[in-house]
Formats: sequence, C-alpha cells, structure tokens
Amino acid sequence: MAVWIQLFLPFVLLLARIGAFFAVLPIFSWRALPVRVRAAIAFVVTVFFAAVRGPVMDVTGLTTGAAAVAIAQEILYGLALGLAVTFVFLAVQQAGRMIGMQMGLGDAGIIDPVTGETVRPVGMFFEITFVLFFLAAGGHHLFLLLIDKSYFVFPAGGAFDRQMIGRLAEALVDAGSTMLLMALRMAAPVLAAFLALSVVLGILARVLPEMNILLTSFPLRVGLGFVMAAMTLPSLDHFAGELGRWINTFFVT
Repeated sequence: MAVWIQLFLPFVLLLARIGAFFAVLPIFSWRALPVRVRAAIAFVVTVFFAAVRGPVMDVTGLTTGAAAVAIAQEILYGLALGLAVTFVFLAVQQAGRMIGMQMGLGDAGIIDPVTGETVRPVGMFFEITFVLFFLAAGGHHLFLLLIDKSYFVFPAGGAFDRQMIGRLAEALVDAGSTMLLMALRMAAPVLAAFLALSVVLGILARVLPEMNILLTSFPLRVGLGFVMAAMTLPSLDHFAGELGRWINTFFVT
C-alpha cells in the first residue's frame, strides 16, 4: 500500500464511522440542515476524535482489500449506531401519531419542512418540543460519548464474526423496544382519557338514543385531545432526560 494511503487511512476510518453516524442521526440528518453543514460537522468531529484518540487501528502492512473491508465495516457500525438512536427518537413521533388518531386527525397529514416527509401535526409538534428539551439539556454531547464508547465495544479492524453481528442486532432490538415503551408511556394518559370519553359516549348512546353521538363526539375528541396534549407537554422534559440516560448507558463495557 502507498505511504500516503497509510498516512490518511486512520483518519478515513474515523470519518467513515462518524460520517455514517451523523448521516442517519436525528436532528443532524434533517433536510433543513444543508449537506455542506452536515459534512462540515462530521469532519470537525472526526478531527476532534483524531486529536483525542489518535489512530483507531494499526494500518501497517494493511492491503488495499483489507483497508476497503475495514472502511465498509466502520460505515456499518456508524449506520447501526445512528439507527439505534433514531429508533428511540421516533418514540415521540409515534406517541403524537397515537394521540392524533384518537383525536380524529389521522388523515390530517402535512409536509414536515424539517424532514421532508408527511407527518401528523400533533406528532410534529411533539417532536419539535422534545428536540428543544433534549438540546437544551446538552443531549448532543451524549452523541459524542456514544461514538467514543462504540470503539470499546466495536473496535476498528476487529473480527466481524457472529458475536459482533449479535451485538449489533441486540443494540437495534433494544432501541426498538425502548421506542415502543416510551411511546406508550407518553401516550398512556391521553389514551386513558379517550377511553373514559368512549365509555361516557357509550352510556349516552344508550340513555339518549335520539342523540347523534357520532357528530357530538368529534368536537369532544378534538377538545379533549388538545387539553391532554397540553398537559402531557411538560412531561417531555422528563422523557428527554430519560433518553439521555439511555444513550449514556447504551453500551456497558
């Protein structure tokens, strides 16, 4: 291998994992953030890790094919870590979607200018509020901690065997289960309120059969949904802290 490749390969290995991590990471992967800014952030973070950690693996005598495999492996690790964090972030969006469905706003889709995807208004509002709480608490620093811890669990140039694949799969499954639990916990008070409303409307339908329950329930559901959503918003600060603790203890080395 050429000497200049051996000089730049350690930096490229760092950039491969960090760049892939930020490519799918929430907030930093949003379309509202220009590609040049995202690339600059990944490059600056890579320079920081290169100065602090130094070379992540010994590239002496490494062949071109082995170098390509090592880079591909680093990209895979970065994508897996970014997807794991993304799964947990989706908990807020899923909770908002559940609330919107109960309010009768399931078909009220709008284009999110941040992600460029069709989302529900309640889910987008919850997600933006959650992100503000998370960033205000310094949660973005935990992303750097997660990258640093990943080199102890998934060392650069390590053997990519069944055990390593099992660790990656376990991390993604843990993130998915955490996302479902957090989404249900966020939406639980609202779902309980709508369950009580359904019971009341059912009783009214039996007592007053001439009453049009379907038309009456629409404004009641929307009004109750807004009231419960307003009561649930302060708890997003707690869930932002819980997400931070989950990222901090994601890898136990």
